[in-house]
Amino acid sequence: MDVVVAGAGPAGWALAHQCARAGLDTTLIDPAPFAPWPATYGLWHDQCASLPAGSFITARAVHAGGRPLDRAYCVLRNDVVLAGFRRGVTVVTSRVIAADHGPHGVTVSLNDGTRIACAVVVDASGARRVLSGGPLTGPCAEQTAFGVIVPAQAAAPFVAPGEAVFMDNWSTSDGLATFLYAVPLPDGRVLLEETSLAARPGVSRDVLRNRLARRGVDLTGPVEWVRFALDVPPSWRGNAVAFGAAAGMVHPATGYSLGDAFAMAPRVAAAIADTPRGQAASAARRVIWSPRARTVHRLRTRGLRTLLALPADRHPEFFSSFFTLPSDVRDAYLTGREDVPGTAAAMAAVFRTASWGIRKTILILR
Repeated sequence: MDVVVAGAGPAGWALAHQCARAGLDTTLIDPAPFAPWPATYGLWHDQCASLPAGSFITARAVHAGGRPLDRAYCVLRNDVVLAGFRRGVTVVTSRVIAADHGPHGVTVSLNDGTRIACAVVVDASGARRVLSGGPLTGPCAEQTAFGVIVPAQAAAPFVAPGEAVFMDNWSTSDGLATFLYAVPLPDGRVLLEETSLAARPGVSRDVLRNRLARRGVDLTGPVEWVRFALDVPPSWRGNAVAFGAAAGMVHPATGYSLGDAFAMAPRVAAAIADTPRGQAASAARRVIWSPRARTVHRLRTRGLRTLLALPADRHPEFFSSFFTLPSDVRDAYLTGREDVPGTAAAMAAVFRTASWGIRKTILILR
């Protein structure tokens, strides 16, 4: 094979799909390769260009910090995306346990004893990082959320039909800052989610559930529980090509990663296809973690440190300052993965407009 991808989450499937489209013999390996993705995934409309037709619904309007945003927000139709990504990819139902790298390529070992030779192996196993150092140990900065799916009518007090609330209605009691996230779903229902953007350790499920209940949300519907690390170290070394969350592509200050994975997948596939086999893995890693992307990641990590240091009651003011920025400056920080000037400009603008209490916290962390 040309490429073996370990992991059948959205990032792994996206890269496998793009590699196959680029003419590469591509195999995806996972114990449950076609299992439905249980999470609700949101991303910005301009990050959806590489997705199959009909892959998402778009909110008619999106609100954050009590004001509308002039940027379209989308929610994935997970089943449509997965069905579209399957074409052209060879699938093996098994588990990758090791990869041996030699002068002529890679030999991937599976738990059933099978061995597969390839030019490039990709670790897209998410937090398990099966080929990229294993799961994180020790306390992590985490994003956590507890949500319930309700009929649109029941969600009307919180969000208008077909619209989305990105970040609003803050709760800051007991020294914990959480907010409401509300998005329309493809079946006409709405996900209402109490979200902690960043805490170390993450806010517990019970706390989030209770806060959502205190808003008056009926919790008898299907629930969604989210918990993942924000400070996964970037992986740009090693023999395997780490991609998605396994590569540390999670935005440290927002928790978003899937939009970047979808946007990067065609570029990574092209780098593998256009480079001699012995150099293809290195070329892919350079695309994923260019010098500019590394610099932006370090700047965003400072943003995470600020969030962790701010008192809970300062979070609404901090994000009010952020969402009043001009859209191009704000969007550079949210999704400009290689936009060093734009990211720095957004951070500087928030500093200038924030109160002295917030500025003091930022200065202490420098």
